[in-house]
Amino acid sequence: MTGHAVSTVENRLLKRLIRHPMGLLSLGVLAAVVLLSTAAPLLTSHGPGVADLSSVLALPGSEHPLGADGAGRDVLARLLYGGRLSLLAGALAMAVAMLIGVPAGLVGGYYDGRVDSVLSWLSDTLMSVPAMVFLFAVIAAVGPGTWTTMTVFGILLAPSFYRVARAAVKSVRRELYVDAAQVCGLPDSRIIARHILRVVRTPVIVQASFIAGIAVIIQAGIEFLGLGEPDVPSWGAMLNDAFTNIYTAPRLMVWPGIMLGVTVGALAIFGTALRDSLEERNPATVPRRIPPTAVSSPATTPAVPDTILAVQGLRVAYPRGDGGESVVVDGVTLAVGKGEVLGLVGESGSGKTQTAFALLELLPAEARVSMPAMSFDGESLAAGAMRGLRGRRIGYVPQEPMSNLDPSMRVGAQLVEPMRHHLGLSSRAARRRALSLLRRVGITDPQRVFAAYPHQVSGGMAQRILIAGAISCDPDLLIADEPTTALDVTIQAEVLDLLRSLREERGMALLLVTHDLGVVADICERVAVMQEGRIVETAEVHRLFAEPEHDYTRMLLASTLELTREANP
Repeated sequence: MTGHAVSTVENRLLKRLIRHPMGLLSLGVLAAVVLLSTAAPLLTSHGPGVADLSSVLALPGSEHPLGADGAGRDVLARLLYGGRLSLLAGALAMAVAMLIGVPAGLVGGYYDGRVDSVLSWLSDTLMSVPAMVFLFAVIAAVGPGTWTTMTVFGILLAPSFYRVARAAVKSVRRELYVDAAQVCGLPDSRIIARHILRVVRTPVIVQASFIAGIAVIIQAGIEFLGLGEPDVPSWGAMLNDAFTNIYTAPRLMVWPGIMLGVTVGALAIFGTALRDSLEERNPATVPRRIPPTAVSSPATTPAVPDTILAVQGLRVAYPRGDGGESVVVDGVTLAVGKGEVLGLVGESGSGKTQTAFALLELLPAEARVSMPAMSFDGESLAAGAMRGLRGRRIGYVPQEPMSNLDPSMRVGAQLVEPMRHHLGLSSRAARRRALSLLRRVGITDPQRVFAAYPHQVSGGMAQRILIAGAISCDPDLLIADEPTTALDVTIQAEVLDLLRSLREERGMALLLVTHDLGVVADICERVAVMQEGRIVETAEVHRLFAEPEHDYTRMLLASTLELTREANP
């Protein structure tokens, strides 16, 4: 997203926040508190620590507008200067908690497994520590010190940010657009920064407002108990002095109490209003069932001549509750020739999509994958090697086009990002290439689509956008997983024609995963038929339709002919 676009989004957010009644009120209150504390030297001629014994407990008057405390110090001066310490202390604790908790939550939620377990254990350990008792122990050990105390308090508050960030990451980690970003070959750091962090920021902002308020109260409480720095003015120290003189001058409790209450309340309301303003722009997303993944392939295979991708003996299974396992892909051996269009066909549940995900190393973490041999363009691949090929040499066109585009990012930003990463293009060059690709895939108004959000385009156009992204780095192999399933018949034909022409134009191989033998007949040269996780027949398309060998293949053909007769009586 360009700087102008970011500026526009920020301006819109500010306008929405100002239109929110409670947002405007809380923002005004916080701005007033900050301004009064900052401008303290201009608003009073008294120093916060200057004592005048002749003015002890003096009533409000021209000399002391809010009166004087038990040591003869001006209440207004201490109130204004004290706001600095209270606000800075709250900001410090909040910042420390965020800097520790949010990155940990992002990492734990994104990577899962042992990383998540260790970070969650550390979080639970910190949460079990009684905060106030621990702070008292720190003060006893190192002496009074606001900055030290608030830093320690921030560390103790980090688990609250960790849990919020982790929960937000897990809610979108399984989204299709996150998988799409992985398939594009983007590094995890960029996926987290560009796709995950956008979802995390809303709950984190709300949490930060509450944490800042809590920190302000805790700092005031420590000062009230007399455990703070005696010579530094703060609202808590003012309350301590007021409590000492509660019977002779109860009015001293009023002003610091009001400032604390108003500030903490404004922080809480501001966070809620900001959350509402952010959610006006960010549509909610629905988590997908398939979680993230890691795949292992312990063995390698020698090069296969004229083959772009080859896999031998692929097996995928998932653990069951009874201790056994459910095998969804069993002993699949598959080879895709250079420039070839290979169809992988089967009914729902046959294992074809699981096979495609296994090839891309995008299966769930609990998947038990065995792949004795796999090669790409004549080179054997070890575990994890697919990560370096995805997006650059292997493109992917997923099912459900609308779910595979990040709803919070403009279309152009999602197209430009992989090209800048893989091809090293400048922002301007990547934009030109993206607009050219949008035209190539048949979008007549590429400028408008480039600047649009996913909800502003149709399903057919979204699929064209995904195809443009998949071919943006000139891959050698394109894996298309049911690319026409969610589209109407007219758009299906257009998408198939587009895939065919792109393949012929660029000379890339195409692995087409589908349940539709009509699609296979239309575009494929060779086809592999899957049943219950196994490939039961592989043949040239014309031969398979003319002389199917396996009973399951004949059944699929008969079903297709029956559906055709019903559609055209």
